Amino acid sequence: MSGPRHDPSLYRTRDLIPIRRALVSVSDKTGLIPLAQSLADAGVEIISTGSTAQTIRDAGIAVGDVASVTGVAEMLDGRVKTLHPNVHAGLLADLRLEDHERQLDEQGIVPFELVVVNLYPFVETVASGADADEVVEQIDIGGPAMVRAAAKNHANVTIVVSPESYPAIVEAVGAGGTRLSQRRELAARAFAHTAAYDSAVAQWFAEGTLGDGDDLPAHLTIKAERLATLRYGENAHQRGAIYTRVGEHGIAQATQLQGKAMSYNNYVDADAALRAAYDMVLPAVAIVKHANPCGIATTAPNALDPIASAHLRAHECDPVSAYGGVIAANGTVTLKMAENLKDIFTEVIVAPSFQPEALEVFRAKKNLRLLQLPEDWQQERMDVRLVSGGLLLQDADRFPDDIASVARDWELVSGERPDDDEMENFIFAWKACRAVKSNAIVLAKGNATVGVGMGQVNRVDSCRLAVERAGERAAGSVAASDAFFPFADGPQVLIDAGITAIVQPGGSVRDEEVVDAARKAGVTMFFTGERHFFH
Repeated sequence: MSGPRHDPSLYRTRDLIPIRRALVSVSDKTGLIPLAQSLADAGVEIISTGSTAQTIRDAGIAVGDVASVTGVAEMLDGRVKTLHPNVHAGLLADLRLEDHERQLDEQGIVPFELVVVNLYPFVETVASGADADEVVEQIDIGGPAMVRAAAKNHANVTIVVSPESYPAIVEAVGAGGTRLSQRRELAARAFAHTAAYDSAVAQWFAEGTLGDGDDLPAHLTIKAERLATLRYGENAHQRGAIYTRVGEHGIAQATQLQGKAMSYNNYVDADAALRAAYDMVLPAVAIVKHANPCGIATTAPNALDPIASAHLRAHECDPVSAYGGVIAANGTVTLKMAENLKDIFTEVIVAPSFQPEALEVFRAKKNLRLLQLPEDWQQERMDVRLVSGGLLLQDADRFPDDIASVARDWELVSGERPDDDEMENFIFAWKACRAVKSNAIVLAKGNATVGVGMGQVNRVDSCRLAVERAGERAAGSVAASDAFFPFADGPQVLIDAGITAIVQPGGSVRDEEVVDAARKAGVTMFFTGERHFFH
């Protein structure tokens, strides 16, 4: 392109820009009144829209309606209010150019130096389960247009999209205006804001259509905002950071109540521990090291303190590995559990809540990280994993709520059908197995793990590892395998150690050999018909 508009010699330098006129239109009204009051006190003219203008006016602060700028009342139920040259020329005029300044004067348009806009609550509306028409009404049009216009023109206009930025803006207004460096940083945040918003809208539309013959989206955009920079990543020479995704309610949204800053590995292990603990319905605790459980247990029958009981039983599985572990509880951490942990070195404890008395005990362990889950914490519906050049997407591996009913349909291929109490332990072992890295073997008694074999490159080695860790406790236990046994050698290791039952998916070409080994030993064996690999 050519012409005087793009001649660098025509641009005048503008660094410090005083704020004289602000356009304010926000869905999230957090901090709105203090901001508006500060602007008014500094003599800034405020122009606003709809409910934002009414909120400011109700607080006794002078504000002009956007209709006074456009000369047209808001229309179509608020769908059209700021889409007008008198607004967008005031946002897009590059006042470094005399020609732009002249054109504004000719049209009687007054520029804006500050734009404060955040968008309709689209993500929250989708999460609420609203119907399609209601969701569509939360697709903002004018808001993103104003944000993008102001951000493009950051040489002249300051754009603010989050209440977190209000204090800095108030300070800048009081100091005489905003600097180019600040406006550029805010513009970057603004474009990220609209990008995330558009991605959420696109994702909602994609999820409502069928792509390539299935219900996985044909296009996938993942947007996250940096929550914190970590000391380092998995190792000291790697950079690391934690990001949060808008509308999600996971470990990234947990509140840290005390302790040292979380590390990359702490987050990975805490998430793995939650996966294990929340698979259980009864009060349960999982202890994890290096993303693998070294103990999972539910409460003992008739325990006075169920969560403390669950922790002790989980710890007994492998006390050596539990040293320096990460603990997740699916119920409130009690004083008794805290007292039991006094002399056990632990990196992180994550739970939905903590008794005040428990927090008092933990204060003596200043480095211990305590994470409280958000009230609406939930397991992910989908798993995403990056691979070189792309990513993989799959349904999260979840157990049905009626797992006991499902277990009634497991195929009994050897031995006698267990009673209800025994079956409960079978189900526990099967659930616990899902949380263990493949090839996974879990030995369990009374709804508590006694031996775990994980991450081996063949299943027989996992069997040996589980038996070795269980020791004498292997006798009389139930074994669960995340996938079928390709040979009878793995089950034979378990049988020789005295296990009484095996739960496995079945499906091997050598199933008959495996079943024969169980029958000869008088061992009960179920085929579940479903595997639970966890790589």
